[in-house]
Amino acid sequence: MNTFSLDTYLDELRPLINVDCGTLTIDGIQQVADIFTTKYQELNWNVKTIDCGAAGVGLEVRNQPNNPIIDVMLIGHMDTVFPEGTVAKRPMTTDLDRAYGPGVSDMKSGLLNVLYAIRQLQEMDPSTLDQLSIAVCMNPDEEIGSLHSEEWLKSVAINARHVLVAEAARADGSLIKARKGMARYCINFSGKAAHAGNDPQNGRSAITEMANWIIAINQLTNFETGTTLNVGVVQGGVGSNIVPDNAQAIVDVRFWDNEQYEHVHRQLQQWSRTPFAEGVTIQLIREAHKPSMTPSVETHQLMALVEEAGQEIDIPITWQAVGGGSDANLTSVLGIPTLDGFGPIGAGFHSPDEYLQLDSIEPRIQLLVKVLQKISNFN
Repeated sequence: MNTFSLDTYLDELRPLINVDCGTLTIDGIQQVADIFTTKYQELNWNVKTIDCGAAGVGLEVRNQPNNPIIDVMLIGHMDTVFPEGTVAKRPMTTDLDRAYGPGVSDMKSGLLNVLYAIRQLQEMDPSTLDQLSIAVCMNPDEEIGSLHSEEWLKSVAINARHVLVAEAARADGSLIKARKGMARYCINFSGKAAHAGNDPQNGRSAITEMANWIIAINQLTNFETGTTLNVGVVQGGVGSNIVPDNAQAIVDVRFWDNEQYEHVHRQLQQWSRTPFAEGVTIQLIREAHKPSMTPSVETHQLMALVEEAGQEIDIPITWQAVGGGSDANLTSVLGIPTLDGFGPIGAGFHSPDEYLQLDSIEPRIQLLVKVLQKISNFN
């Protein structure tokens, strides 16, 4: 096998970065999907296109498409958080240590590392792939909670023995053993408009109702257990001289304890049925939900295997529990041993400062190769 070439890798990475493919940017997502379809078909892997509705397409790539069992499911997402026009303003660039650009570590390099690991196994150790049934799933909407791809991902995951997610390793190189759960709510308040000077008593203020909700929502936060609620966006009304008949709040919820989250969810539902103010109605919409990812006994066994793999190739393995969610949350709640952070090292996610640590790319490919080899030995 040819030795790893950073220049070649970056040449393959660049067209994945230099395309606007924010969530719901269907044309950009399709371009990324087309690139990976070609690359996996060159390896003679089966590529199935998945219709993910308004989000565009997903890819399900398998080496043994007729095998009912999946030994390892590898997950990554093709979308970014950046709007159209971002690439024109700041396409991919590099310096001596890092690459920069929209989605460079979240998570185009993770997707490419998966491909490189599979290429290496196919060339250097085909027996591993003979023994392992692998599914690589790439979805188009992770950044909005995988709303359109969750059902598909879970339908694949229920047949999987292990799940590895190729989101970026943390800035210190740590992999991810646990992630907070998340939920996002859109709450619409409907009151009755009236003139604020001539007829205020006949109005029903949607903003006043929303204000009561904000105070109550803040009181549900429990920093000790890690359940936090944030009213991040509010809007309403049309003029200061009109009692507002509409308002809206967007609420983000994060949690470690799934049962505690269910208590929060039930409380929000109860408030929606019993408004604080008479004459106001409430529409509570849960726009996204991912349960928390917490390691099981089987996950700890997989962690030990990864640590052994790291020791064998001289990569120290450390673990973090992080606040942000990923598709790992969706598979871990099914009881499938799931670990995350198998991409190269990166940081600055969701910002113009996002970067990829160049000297971490090749070692993280080797780590993924070694982990897959070790899993195959236990089959």
